[in-house]
Amino acid sequence: MFRSISTAAVVTALCIGFSAHFNPAAAQDRRVPSSPAELRLSYAPIVQRVQPAVVNVYAAKVVQNRNPLLDDPIFRRFFGGGQQQEQVQRSLGSGVIVDSSGLVVTNVHVIEGADQVKVSLSDKREFEAEIVLKDSRSDLAVLRLKDSHEKFPALEFTNSDELMVGDVVLAIGNPFGVGQTVTHGIISALARTQVGITDYQFFIQTDAPINPGNSGGALVDMNGRLAGINTAIYSRSGGSQGIGFAIPANMVRVVVASAKSGGKAVKRPWLGAKLQAVTPEIAESLGLKTPSGALVASVVPNGPAAKAGLKSSDLITAIDGQPVDDPNAFDYRFATRPLGGTAEIDVQRGSKPLKLSIALETAPDTGRNELVITTRSPFQGARISTITPAVADELHLDADTEGVVVTDIGDGTAAQNVGFQKGDIILSVNNQKIAKTSDLEKAAKEQPRLWRIAVVRGGQQINVTLGG
Repeated sequence: MFRSISTAAVVTALCIGFSAHFNPAAAQDRRVPSSPAELRLSYAPIVQRVQPAVVNVYAAKVVQNRNPLLDDPIFRRFFGGGQQQEQVQRSLGSGVIVDSSGLVVTNVHVIEGADQVKVSLSDKREFEAEIVLKDSRSDLAVLRLKDSHEKFPALEFTNSDELMVGDVVLAIGNPFGVGQTVTHGIISALARTQVGITDYQFFIQTDAPINPGNSGGALVDMNGRLAGINTAIYSRSGGSQGIGFAIPANMVRVVVASAKSGGKAVKRPWLGAKLQAVTPEIAESLGLKTPSGALVASVVPNGPAAKAGLKSSDLITAIDGQPVDDPNAFDYRFATRPLGGTAEIDVQRGSKPLKLSIALETAPDTGRNELVITTRSPFQGARISTITPAVADELHLDADTEGVVVTDIGDGTAAQNVGFQKGDIILSVNNQKIAKTSDLEKAAKEQPRLWRIAVVRGGQQINVTLGG
């Protein structure tokens, strides 16, 4: 199983370029082969060391084969109600053991909706696995092998910020289900943003051949350390065309640390400000030579950014000395900072450069009151939450947004069939304002002849009327 992305998204990403990632001092540590003997060198020692830590992930879920004719009462009368047949859907991906206790990292889209997950090791042994943590924002999931009482081979993380374009890497996974496969290539680009895969748009691009089934597999450096988790390819045919994307190891490290600490969700620093990209027109108005950086559009009162002195129209150019090309780059850099400390950001305010220190703390999340609507209604199967600063940050809503939002939709539920989507804000039901989750729960228990529902989706209000 592997994600494929469009031509337009990749063309946009390729336009970002290689700037701000070349380090002459680090480049001196690399060299080209100097003799025919060096050209005959092999990657086999690295492969033998890392291969046992790369696994195959099998996910299965049971779905109901529903006959639409059963909706017709005349059909049911003459042919009986019939029974819905169950069918098992299976998906295949890869994973990486990152802790000797049996913790495995893979992609969320490999195991999404699975009723059963199995992991097959390189020695052909199989283990059932439990899902410890899913982080849809990064498309990373952490599994734990069940009933295992041994120490497993695990990969160490490299510092992905030290990788350079041109570094040789190996991709290991299970493409097309043919079995564990190793390919090699180089890092084609770093800090690829605007690719359109996850919330955190910051990827390693490689030309190492990777194909469907490689999702969740390892991208390793020449020291045999984990550089990234392969997650998507650009392809017109479904096969490798030399453009693959991996989630950097520093983001993987954050998710694994949350899983180890027993958390059910990844806790990340909260900026408390909304950022926007710098267009050529904005760059010209600010007197910039190039349209780069992250422009502050608004600041949440009493949030970390406001307390640090950040203001609207400030231009963020770096964080802890690392350049910021756009808001996606800042989001990634900020999200991978450890909680509890501070981050130093470089800001341009007008023509004046500033350095501000921002506290690394989580967004307030009291009063979420999350619940699933179970009453027979258009909302049945929707998971809803009162909007807190943490929820607004997770769903990319404006910080001042109030009300109730859909955070998840169950497969095959009434809410999914009606067309509700994750991120929908429920304003009112039958002219009753929905301010908190208990309001919607109460409204869903009523059985009106008509449901008049007001929803905000993507900043636009939608008014719908449904039969009761």
